Amino acid sequence: MAVTANTIDHVTLQHLVEAGAVRGASIVGQPGGWGVVVQYGMTERVLSARRGAVRKFRKFETLVSYLKGVGIAKFEVDATQFDPDAPKTERKRIDASERMKRAHEAVAYKTWLTQQVNEAINDPRPSVAHEDVVAAWAVERAALLARAERTEV
Repeated sequence: MAVTANTIDHVTLQHLVEAGAVRGASIVGQPGGWGVVVQYGMTERVLSARRGAVRKFRKFETLVSYLKGVGIAKFEVDATQFDPDAPKTERKRIDASERMKRAHEAVAYKTWLTQQVNEAINDPRPSVAHEDVVAAWAVERAALLARAERTEV
């Protein structure tokens, strides 16, 4: 749906309802869904989604629940433009799908890594002191250098 300057967002609508400034609401049918026009003072505004586009509800019941939740229980319905057979817009977003796939992979990796760290921490085998590792490496290095000197000749 188009972005328009004559919109009202959810938070503003809540504040107007709490202040008792809303004098009416109309549910307007559109192809494939329903929109809301809110009347307050001498102004009419269309309910907008988060990004500024006109908010469209696919199901009438969802819209009624939304309005009742905000505090608007009485409203008018204009179903003139509503077309239940209008083709539904496809809601699949590939970018969102990929983002969720990466998020699930990240959670799986974090779970695996946490498990590996916990297993290492709880390992019953005795730890080896750093000095012992350095000494063992020095002996092994000396042996490797001696072998390398013998093969160079």
